[in-house]
Amino acid sequence: MDNNDILIRLRYALELKNKEMAEIFQLGGVDVTVPDVIKILTKEDDESEDQLKCNNSMFDSFLNGFIVYKRGKQEPKPGQPEPSEPSIKRSANVNNLLLKKVKIALALTTEDMLDIFGEAGITVSKGELGALLRKEGHKNYKECGDKYARNFLKGLAIKYRG
Repeated sequence: MDNNDILIRLRYALELKNKEMAEIFQLGGVDVTVPDVIKILTKEDDESEDQLKCNNSMFDSFLNGFIVYKRGKQEPKPGQPEPSEPSIKRSANVNNLLLKKVKIALALTTEDMLDIFGEAGITVSKGELGALLRKEGHKNYKECGDKYARNFLKGLAIKYRG
């Protein structure tokens, strides 16, 4: 799954409008217009060549904007340095970031996430989920494959649209 595919599925699952998507990108610091959003959400196999590719930094900005959109801007505490955002190092890392940031944005608990995976018909243990949500480089970190990400998005769609 590429970033555009993930955005298409996330938009469907949470019933976001094109205008909201553009607003979320802008909250994340990327200037995207509604026509740009339409180009991003155009599937590759559609006969059009004007698809706009969503690169990793753009996707990361969208997820950060999504957190701000859902939870509001977090003001840094006095004396606390501005948090440096982790960049996406590898493309496989995108799925882990998706799980983490959607969990934060929607204020999901571990139980909620296990239920979402369950809605999609996949069983994930608490330990497995913890490994997927760990920081890359941690000894128990587990890379999130497309299967988990796809089922998570499917479960979100069932939960929020069903």
